[in-house]
Amino acid sequence: MFKTNVGGIDRILRIVVGVALLAGFFLNPGASMRWLYLIGLVPLLTGLFSTCPLYSIFGLNTCPMKKS
Repeated sequence: MFKTNVGGIDRILRIVVGVALLAGFFLNPGASMRWLYLIGLVPLLTGLFSTCPLYSIFGLNTCPMKKS
Protein backbone atom coordinates (compact mmCIF):
# COMPACT_ATOMS: atom_id res chain seq x y z
CA MET A 1 0.00 0.00 0.00
CA PHE A 2 2.62 2.55 1.06
CA LYS A 3 6.25 2.61 0.04
CA THR A 4 8.69 1.67 2.81
CA ASN A 5 10.71 4.74 3.70
CA VAL A 6 11.67 4.26 7.37
CA GLY A 7 14.99 2.53 8.04
CA GLY A 8 16.21 0.37 10.93
CA ILE A 9 17.39 2.82 13.59
CA ASP A 10 14.65 5.30 12.72
CA ARG A 11 12.08 2.53 13.02
CA ILE A 12 13.34 1.34 16.41
CA LEU A 13 13.38 4.89 17.80
CA ARG A 14 9.81 5.50 16.60
CA ILE A 15 8.57 2.31 18.25
CA VAL A 16 10.35 3.07 21.55
CA VAL A 17 9.06 6.66 21.66
CA GLY A 18 5.53 5.54 20.76
CA VAL A 19 5.45 2.87 23.45
CA ALA A 20 6.88 5.29 26.03
CA LEU A 21 4.23 7.91 25.27
CA LEU A 22 1.42 5.36 25.42
CA ALA A 23 2.81 4.03 28.71
CA GLY A 24 2.64 7.60 30.04
CA PHE A 25 -1.04 7.68 29.11
CA PHE A 26 -1.78 4.60 31.20
CA LEU A 27 0.60 5.40 34.07
CA ASN A 28 -0.65 8.98 34.67
CA PRO A 29 -4.41 8.63 35.09
CA GLY A 30 -4.68 11.91 37.02
CA ALA A 31 -2.74 14.08 34.57
CA SER A 32 -4.65 17.15 33.41
CA MET A 33 -3.82 16.86 29.70
CA ARG A 34 -3.38 13.10 29.64
CA TRP A 35 -4.85 12.76 26.15
CA LEU A 36 -1.68 14.32 24.68
CA TYR A 37 0.12 11.04 25.37
CA LEU A 38 -2.04 9.47 22.65
CA ILE A 39 0.13 11.26 20.08
CA GLY A 40 2.40 8.24 20.71
CA LEU A 41 0.19 6.29 18.31
CA VAL A 42 1.69 8.18 15.38
CA PRO A 43 5.36 7.20 15.87
CA LEU A 44 4.34 3.70 16.97
CA LEU A 45 2.29 3.02 13.85
CA THR A 46 4.80 4.61 11.47
CA GLY A 47 7.51 2.48 13.06
CA LEU A 48 5.52 -0.72 12.88
CA PHE A 49 4.49 -0.20 9.25
CA SER A 50 7.91 1.22 8.19
CA THR A 51 6.29 4.07 6.33
CA CYS A 52 5.92 7.75 7.11
CA PRO A 53 3.55 9.97 5.11
CA LEU A 54 5.60 13.09 5.91
CA TYR A 55 8.74 11.42 4.57
CA SER A 56 6.85 10.76 1.34
CA ILE A 57 5.74 14.39 1.08
CA PHE A 58 9.26 15.72 1.63
CA GLY A 59 10.97 12.99 -0.42
CA LEU A 60 12.97 11.58 2.50
CA ASN A 61 13.99 7.96 2.87
CA THR A 62 16.02 6.41 5.70
CA CYS A 63 15.95 2.85 4.31
CA PRO A 64 19.23 1.49 3.03
CA MET A 65 19.40 1.22 -0.74
CA LYS A 66 18.68 -2.20 -2.22
CA LYS A 67 21.54 -3.75 -4.16
CA SER A 68 20.64 -4.85 -7.69
